Amino acid sequence: MTSEKKPVTIKKYANRRLYNTGASAYVTLDDLAEMVKHGEDFVVYDAKSGDDITRSVLAQIIFEQEGKTGQNLLPIRFLRQLIRFYGDSMQMFVPSYLEFSIERLTKDSQKFREQFEAAMSANPLANPTRQIFQSMEEQARKNMAMFHEAFDMFSPFTAATGESGKAAPPAQSADELNEMRAQLAEMQKRIDSLVKKD
Repeated sequence: MTSEKKPVTIKKYANRRLYNTGASAYVTLDDLAEMVKHGEDFVVYDAKSGDDITRSVLAQIIFEQEGKTGQNLLPIRFLRQLIRFYGDSMQMFVPSYLEFSIERLTKDSQKFREQFEAAMSANPLANPTRQIFQSMEEQARKNMAMFHEAFDMFSPFTAATGESGKAAPPAQSADELNEMRAQLAEMQKRIDSLVKKD
């Protein structure tokens, strides 16, 4: 007895065309991107094999969005680090960590927007984003701590020891935090340079 809306079924044909069975119409990757932005859920199946190919289609949408000028969300360092995790012993934990982090960011995005607007209206030519990035850094630190706590609850033995049975080095989270700090600092430099140009 649930009123939860079922995801729309999209079929992908051999000619790479996508068919929205709910709307009985062919759609593009841009159409699917708009559906995601409006909170419409969908599942993509290969029309011939029946395989669920939603993940690869969503990845393709991201690839297309990243190719558009000014649309880059994924920093090069992040992409390189993500590639390093493939085949790594930590690979199985990366999806849940990323999902956890993006959910927290989504929940806090309204707060960041309000802070940004307040900073811009108060002093548009000075350094309006420093406070926001400090908040984001603090939130990232909290997210990391919460994720590690949750991870420890579900796997108390692997959290305390590494694969070799020795105590796991605490440098992992410090490295990730330093990586985030470096990315935030780079973003701050770019914004500062834009403000100076104005």
